[in-house]
Amino acid sequence: MFNLDTFKTYSRAVALGAATISAIAFAGAANAAPMQIFPFFQPLPQLAAPQPFEPYQPHQATPYQAAPSEDQDAVELPARFRRQTVAYATREAPGTIIIDTPNTYLYYVLGNGQALRYGIGVGREGFTWSGIQSVSRKAEWPAWTPPPEMIARQPYLPRHMAGGPGNPLGARAMYLGGTIYRIHGTNAPETIGKRVSSGCIRMTNEDVTDLYSRVNVGTKVIVLPMTERRADLGTATR
Repeated sequence: MFNLDTFKTYSRAVALGAATISAIAFAGAANAAPMQIFPFFQPLPQLAAPQPFEPYQPHQATPYQAAPSEDQDAVELPARFRRQTVAYATREAPGTIIIDTPNTYLYYVLGNGQALRYGIGVGREGFTWSGIQSVSRKAEWPAWTPPPEMIARQPYLPRHMAGGPGNPLGARAMYLGGTIYRIHGTNAPETIGKRVSSGCIRMTNEDVTDLYSRVNVGTKVIVLPMTERRADLGTATR
């Protein structure tokens, strides 16, 4: 005869035994290898350590370099046109400039019977002039604006040219009174000792820079006429 109490007791025993076996099996499997609950997730790759930033370095542009100007290094001047101290008799005060147009010399009076002599280029035939002026202005690497008279004769000339090694006024300019004339440098040193200008006095860039350093605004400038050709009184002293 079926006993209900006995069957319940038997069922509880079986269930308890199954639960125990399952727990033991699960523990063993856990110890053996971890179960991947979400196998489709892959571990993230290890990122490299961040590198330190280098300090910002602003772009350094290559400095502009002006083209070298031609001068005595490129053109060998005759010895008599090279800058030199000479014996020179004059009553003019030290610091006076005397332009010996016919002999293409410029004298800077030193006093005590001496002067510093430079070779120069002067005006071509029909463009020489004479008189007494004074330095009214000085300029380094001057710009050039040809006067209307020059433009009328040479229409191809630029109306204005910025200062620089290619400018025909060269490295320095000393303007003479209110005239259109100047004592200035040149990018054509081979014209020293010649009569090729429109009345301005040309010097090598090296010589005009030297004279520029000695001359002040107001310096007296005497320009001798072409007809007053003097003997070469400049005897070198050193």
